[in-house]
Amino acid sequence: MHYASSGQKKAPTRPIVAARRRRQLHPFFFQMGPVALTISSVLLIALMALLYLSQLSQALNVNQQIQDYQAKQAVLQRQNQDLVNTLAQEQSPAYIAAHAQAQGLVPADPKAVEVLEVPGLQSVPGQQSGVAP
Repeated sequence: MHYASSGQKKAPTRPIVAARRRRQLHPFFFQMGPVALTISSVLLIALMALLYLSQLSQALNVNQQIQDYQAKQAVLQRQNQDLVNTLAQEQSPAYIAAHAQAQGLVPADPKAVEVLEVPGLQSVPGQQSGVAP
């Protein structure tokens, strides 16, 4: 401990060290002037606005792509339904008979049909042996 010339004790140095540490812990913008602080604030606000606009633009682009895909999906679903309907129509017995007659085919006379039996050939399960209707 140091004694002052007047014979009294000098104040301890610990509070001074603590005050210096507090000053070091303060962010630098507390030491900035009002003009620099205003410019920094405006720049930060502008940066945030740019980031927001960028995100908004990306969201709009993705939304447009989703709408395009949904429109394509609707067109493909309509085409699929049309193809299913066409297939069902072309597999109908009346359609097959009409096109067979248009090509010159006629129904066979069951009395004129000859049935060949092959020895050792097994019949298909679930079908009658003989002529199918």
